[in-house]
Amino acid sequence: MTFYFSDTAVLLFDFWNVHSPTGMALSVLVILLLAVLYEALKMGKAVLLRRALLALPRSLSQEALTEPQEGDGDPAQGRWFWFHVGQTLFHVVQVVLGYMVMLAVMSYNAWIFLGAIVGSTLGYFMVYPLLGRG
Repeated sequence: MTFYFSDTAVLLFDFWNVHSPTGMALSVLVILLLAVLYEALKMGKAVLLRRALLALPRSLSQEALTEPQEGDGDPAQGRWFWFHVGQTLFHVVQVVLGYMVMLAVMSYNAWIFLGAIVGSTLGYFMVYPLLGRG
């Protein structure tokens, strides 16, 4: 298979059937936005990881690693758990978006491919500076 430039394609689902230049332009825009969102989620997950690491106790002694006794509620462990849950949800959404963009590119339509590349580039360019602020 080779890449081709065309204004017709079937993307991801049977109902996403493109038959016109306007439809292709809108489809490229959607793929571009999905790629930008993918990059934003990737950076969001990195920020959440940093916050989760800061929520861990400074000392990793054996006492800090064991489960707390009743009445010894350590808020840091509870925060770490919720950061981990958030990271897991970010990861699932990131994987789904990544596969959707990948499968759209596998239509071998060059316009869709260029939309994914430009979206990934723009997403990284726009979101990466926010990583230092997190």
